[in-house]
Amino acid sequence: MYFDADKRLKDLKHLNQYDAGKRSSKKGNQAFSYEFLCEDCKNAGTKCQYPIYSDTLHMCEKEYVSMRKNSGESTFIKIKNDPRMTRIGKFIRKTSIDELPQLWNVIIGDMSIVGNRPLPLYEAEKLTTDKYALRFMAPAGITGLWQVEKRGHGKMSEEERLLLDNIYAKNHSFFNDIMLILRTIPALFQKENV
Repeated sequence: MYFDADKRLKDLKHLNQYDAGKRSSKKGNQAFSYEFLCEDCKNAGTKCQYPIYSDTLHMCEKEYVSMRKNSGESTFIKIKNDPRMTRIGKFIRKTSIDELPQLWNVIIGDMSIVGNRPLPLYEAEKLTTDKYALRFMAPAGITGLWQVEKRGHGKMSEEERLLLDNIYAKNHSFFNDIMLILRTIPALFQKENV
């Protein structure tokens, strides 16, 4: 730590990643402007609640999801050979040991081992239509039908996942849950990235 650190701030200001959007917006690059607002947010008079950032894009999550749906692409993002992924991160992702803390939720009774994946509230409220509401009749769980059927398939569409959630909700039983647990074990050791 430097005793004159406050005076050195000017020398380091160009390295501030959070200030880059403001500087580039002055140059006329709207893609990185932190003041960018989608139509819904402009009408509401607020900033975007769920902004998405990438190297070339800055937009509201609502616009991103609708853009992907209109183009027929999956809104789930899977980056193949992600350069940010360390060796340990790749191991954790392949073996799914990042799911182990969820066992605490099973122990305290908030989740089941087998069931549909719990969703963030902003995603769950989008699925309250008659077509998708059935998925909420099944318990929330760590592993489920689409995790076993389509594990590692980054190109699986949101429709496929929701359809498999509905199929599980219609057919869940103790026997089917045991079968899904048995099918989950080999799926954990497959070589494909998830």
